Amino acid sequence: MKPPITTLGQLKASGWVSRSVKEEIRSNAVQRIRANEPLTASILGYDDTVMPQLQNALLAGHDIVFLGERGQGKTRIIRSLTGLLDEWMPIVAGSEINDDPYAPVSRHARDVIAEQGDATPIAWVHRDDRYGEKLATPDTSIADLIGEVDPIKVAEGRYLSDELTLHYGMVPRTNRGIFAINELPDLSERIQVGLLNVLEERDVQVRGYKIRLPLDVLLVASANPEDYTNRGRIITPLKDRFGSQIRTHYPLDVATEMQIVRQEARPATIGDVQVHYPAFMEEIVAQISHLARANANVSQRSGVSVRVSVSNHELLAANAVRRGLRAGETMVAPRVSDLEALVASTAGKIEIESVDDGREGAVFEQILRGAVLQVYKRRVSGDKTKELITAFESGTVVSTGEDVSSSELFGFAQKVPELQQLALSLLDGNESPASVASAVEFVLEGLHLAKRLNKDSAGARATYRSRTTAV
Repeated sequence: MKPPITTLGQLKASGWVSRSVKEEIRSNAVQRIRANEPLTASILGYDDTVMPQLQNALLAGHDIVFLGERGQGKTRIIRSLTGLLDEWMPIVAGSEINDDPYAPVSRHARDVIAEQGDATPIAWVHRDDRYGEKLATPDTSIADLIGEVDPIKVAEGRYLSDELTLHYGMVPRTNRGIFAINELPDLSERIQVGLLNVLEERDVQVRGYKIRLPLDVLLVASANPEDYTNRGRIITPLKDRFGSQIRTHYPLDVATEMQIVRQEARPATIGDVQVHYPAFMEEIVAQISHLARANANVSQRSGVSVRVSVSNHELLAANAVRRGLRAGETMVAPRVSDLEALVASTAGKIEIESVDDGREGAVFEQILRGAVLQVYKRRVSGDKTKELITAFESGTVVSTGEDVSSSELFGFAQKVPELQQLALSLLDGNESPASVASAVEFVLEGLHLAKRLNKDSAGARATYRSRTTAV
């Protein structure tokens, strides 16, 4: 709730104490650390790596640069730092740059306090409004960040040398708050110098007029490590301005990636079609990203974002729904045969090193097969498949694919007890025809990739048979 204080005199009587933004954040961080509460928004997989470094940086009162490839949660962490600010902050009413009533910076605030004293009106700013962010682009100007002379104010009769003619940029307007610059290396060196001057020297020259701006700002930036370390796009004095450099990373294991996907992906149910997502299919989606990050044919400089996993998770569900709509089903589950649809959600998010025509498809196919095989090996032990292989050697043949309904695969599993038992062991209690059909396809494809079954593909349909059975 906003405090009821409305004048400078009331503020003094309340005992409110002014402190810098870094002191404010440090104090609130101390309370959270002592209470064993998270500092920022939940970023899974960073508890033992990134978060301890962030805690140290904030306790030390450092400006911070986060280094990491795309899709590693850098911006989310930065934006959530506002939660460490006090909920409400008093400013001189009408101030454009959040002037501290006890130590005003702008000419406007100084004049108001000099004229009205303890009767100076006070306004309150919520912590969510104390955050400024700029995506660094080559066309970013000093006017954008620092400010520019307002020609309308000059036309009203003020002199250019009058500080009141200045239209403040984003950095001054974030005074007593957090200012973030995303992709800092893309900021031109000339602008970096101007930014450094404001943050370090506390002054700026606008059209030859030097203005003193003792700003109180926590500067946080993000950068791709390739740009930051190799291309040398950040000027050395500005690098030196950051007290801490924190390296982010992609999820270190498949389980963490699965958790992130479940947290970020949109609900799978579409229209009146209910989607059940078997755990092994979620694991395959996460495994695809992990294999892509280790694949020599995929550019690791640009990275393989967690957004690839999220998009793949959503598109796989969408393809299952589309298939179910055509079959008249009201409950569906993603299957291995749906994985081919992921080309659309993956191709634009990963870069292939090879420039050979058609190479992208072959690389993606290799990653898909590898993901299915690895998940299969983790979830299905060899001794569980012996009886099933024997059943196929006795002449069992099964067809799967987009044009095969869940009820058809469910019915086939009931005729082959060995397959039904193995499929049910992979499900987490949901034994609907759609889920069983998904498990059946997963088992069959896993056996094929493990070289236990033959597979014949024709269009959208695949037929699995014993390796000893003649075609």
